Order: sequence, then structure tokens, then C-alpha cells
Amino acid sequence: MLRTSLAGSVGIDLGVARFATLSDGIVYQPLDSFRGLEKQLAWEQRKLARKRKFSRNWKKQKARITALHRRIGNARKDYLHKVSTTISKNHAMVVVEDLKVSNMSASAKGTAEQPGKNVRAKSGLNRAILDQGWFAFRQMLDYKLGWNGGWLVAVNPRNTSRTCGACGHVDADNRTTQARFHCVACGFEENADLNAARNILRAGHARFVCSESQDSESQAQGSKVHQDLLAGSSPASVMPGIAVL
Repeated sequence: MLRTSLAGSVGIDLGVARFATLSDGIVYQPLDSFRGLEKQLAWEQRKLARKRKFSRNWKKQKARITALHRRIGNARKDYLHKVSTTISKNHAMVVVEDLKVSNMSASAKGTAEQPGKNVRAKSGLNRAILDQGWFAFRQMLDYKLGWNGGWLVAVNPRNTSRTCGACGHVDADNRTTQARFHCVACGFEENADLNAARNILRAGHARFVCSESQDSESQAQGSKVHQDLLAGSSPASVMPGIAVL
């Protein structure tokens, strides 16, 4: 059971320039834990490469790198916990895109048959996606919403960034830049991430209403089965596949 009505629902658009944009206008900036320590990590890894493998100094340097990775991971986890806790406490239903992070962050180099394009830029984007911790964030939202009596809904991400939140027109040209949305049909303008978050919320509402309708139908069918059993008739004609022993 949801603890409040749909008025307590929010859609979230996850990104790299902005970690999370909520449909109510709240924005969470990215932590960029990896970027902040990237130069230091690269320096430490170069030092490791110059040392004799498995020597005492090599092991010490390896331990420094491991500790640095741990710092990055802990900073990311702490940030995700804080954001997910705040959102789960303030919203009954949270709607996110059902993103396949592993596919989005696949190797930019491609294969021998299909070599990648813009490899350097794509590699940087892949690293940024993984650094945000989207999958872990979704897991945290899921169980924390459960603790608070809320619900996490995942919707198809198709066209959420291309659909006009005002008129519903879908067009790739609606995204004039990465940050701005301008509908070529009605002229509506908005921050692109905010427009996407509102589309995500709208898709979540549609799924919620559909689910509620199916639940009501199932309850009605169940009531009819119960009445048939009390009358001594078989419910097979009402719900095929149910056998009465």
C-alpha cells in the first residue's frame, strides 16, 4: 500500500551533467568522485608501472592504489545514501527509467568488424556513467521506499527526452542542445532534464493507473469465484485453469 496519494510522486531523470533532476524542479549535482581523484590515481598507477612486479615497493604502491579506489567508492556510496534517503522520505512513489547501465557503458572501442567511433569521448562518457552509480542508486531507492511504505516504478526510457511535456510531440529535433528542450511543434521551452523527468513521472502515473485497474479486475474476478464456490458451482467458466478439488 502506498502511504499517500499520487500527489506524493516524483519522476527522476538521471544524467552525467546533473546526477538527478526531479520532476518538481529539485536538482542533485554529480559528486564526480572519480574525476576529482582521477589525476592522483593516474599518477599512482604510473608509479606502480615503474616498479618491479611483486617487489616490496610494488606491493606498497599497490596498496596505495587500492586505498584510493576505496576512498572513491566510499565517497560515492555516502552520496548515494544521502540522496536516496532524502527522496524516499519525501515521496510515496518514485518513477525512474528502466536503464540498462551495462549496455550504456559498453566498450567504446567496438569490435574488429564494427570499430567504435569517437572512442575517446565515448570512453569518458562511459566512465562518467559508471562513476555516478545509477544501478546502486536505484537499488537504494527501492529498499528505502519499501521501508517507508513507498513504491519504486521503472518505466520504458523510450522517447522520454524527445517528447514535449506540453503537447506530446515526439521529435529528435526537440533537443536543440544537451541542456535545452525546444518543441518544434508548439514552441514549448524547458530545461531538457526537467522536461524528461516530467515525462518519466507521467509514464509512471499511466503505469500506476493501469496496475490499479488490473488489481480491481482481479479482485472482482476473485469475488465472483468465491460466490460461485458458495453456490456449489465450478468457477472454471469464470477463471480458466483453476481446478476445484
